[in-house]
Amino acid sequence: MQQIPSVDLRDFLSDDPARKQKFVNEIGKAYEEIGFVALKGHFLDDKLVEDLYGEVRNFFNLPLETKAKYEIPGIGGQRGYVSFGKEHAKGRSAGDLKEFWHFGQYVSEGSKYAGEYPENVTVTELPHFNQVGKEAYQMLEKTGIYVLRALAIHIGLDEFYFDNYIKDGNSILRPIHYPPITDEPKDGAVRAAAHGDINLITLLMGAQGKGLQVQNHDGQWIDAMAEPDELMINVGDMLSRHTNNKLKSTIHQVVNPPRELWGTSRFSIPFFMHPVSDMKLNCLEQCIDADNPKLYDDITAGEFLDERLVELGLKKK
Repeated sequence: MQQIPSVDLRDFLSDDPARKQKFVNEIGKAYEEIGFVALKGHFLDDKLVEDLYGEVRNFFNLPLETKAKYEIPGIGGQRGYVSFGKEHAKGRSAGDLKEFWHFGQYVSEGSKYAGEYPENVTVTELPHFNQVGKEAYQMLEKTGIYVLRALAIHIGLDEFYFDNYIKDGNSILRPIHYPPITDEPKDGAVRAAAHGDINLITLLMGAQGKGLQVQNHDGQWIDAMAEPDELMINVGDMLSRHTNNKLKSTIHQVVNPPRELWGTSRFSIPFFMHPVSDMKLNCLEQCIDADNPKLYDDITAGEFLDERLVELGLKKK
């Protein structure tokens, strides 16, 4: 496959069973073949997108000493600010050329998960930053729920199989700033080295410009560019594992721009959709047969996440 397929969530949301099934078939096929789709018809309106990018730019333009006070020790970077070069891809030591922020779950009242997550961090210098972030978080989460419902149908599960695992799940909204490159990067560092995502699915804002590349099954890197009204949505390792690799978590990267564009910033905003920590990621029996034996040991989402945060350098053993 040489390009990322495009799908429209409005097909799935329609009252027409044929359109709904068309969406299920299209996204299922894409996730079995390349693990990425560009999705139209999501729940982010233009004003919310514009407001979010404005607030994100305002935050990253703050002085470094101001941003640094929002870097919270001891929580593995799960909330607040993570400074430049702190994160690296699994198996690499060179830090990625980026800084980022984390908004986390807004847990429902009385939830048993309330004590499990760090509090969200409030930026006092920017009165609208946190509210706009919360609205975007909730609209991306809503979009992701419908994508997972379509995938549940595709793999032969009840349509609402994932709903209770997503409610109060450990999802993260991560506005990323890739600053201008001022010197030749050391040790082959790139904006985001080749990696697979940890979570169930990732919904990405900001894939409109060149930079994001996806590795297809032939090992070729292809550009993944979305239209202005599209989100790029990909399968993460948790979903790949849970479906015994029927749905593919695809290696991707953000490469450095051509030298003449080194002086420019890039912003992108992924929403990493995680389940609750006690969800079992055991391979689904619907995805195991004689031709596809069970590939992975049993593990919970929480255990898997902890393993990966250590590998990424965000958490100590």
